[in-house]
Amino acid sequence: MQRATQPKWRRSITYGVLICLLMITATPALAGEGDSWYSLPEKWGIEGWNLQTSLYTKHFDPDPDHNNNQKLIGVEARFEKNWVIGGAVFDNSFGQNSQLIYMGKYWYLFGSKHWYGKVMAGLLHGYKEPYEDKIPFNGAGIAPVIVPSLGFKYKWFIIEGNLGGVSTFTVTAGVTF
Repeated sequence: MQRATQPKWRRSITYGVLICLLMITATPALAGEGDSWYSLPEKWGIEGWNLQTSLYTKHFDPDPDHNNNQKLIGVEARFEKNWVIGGAVFDNSFGQNSQLIYMGKYWYLFGSKHWYGKVMAGLLHGYKEPYEDKIPFNGAGIAPVIVPSLGFKYKWFIIEGNLGGVSTFTVTAGVTF
């Protein structure tokens, strides 16, 4: 009897959810923060901005159709209690113009002022025919996404490694002001 294998998109979702749960539960404990990970800002006044671009992308399961030059430009607004709201425009894995809007939270790790973990959740648009089925839940051309990342900040410079499910790893860099 032959064992049925899980579809690739289902494995991606499973691994992505497990990674996000690990980051959500472990990061605040590592950071040693007094606030709960879910405590929202009392005021939503913007404390600063992040402007980033992509430097490197690696697909874990390379395909000849894959584009590793995302040309990403992203902007984030930072709020109190380490919340962010942002958006990005980029070329997706198949060279199609795509957009992402998200909300996220970051935690400084091990009491450091430089290293942080971040989890973003949002909506992704831009995967069109013939690639609309390459990301799960892409109904009406819009898919929910969860993106965990590890970042480093020194003065005005930031660099992050972002995990796109179990499909890609992207390095972004930019400035904070």
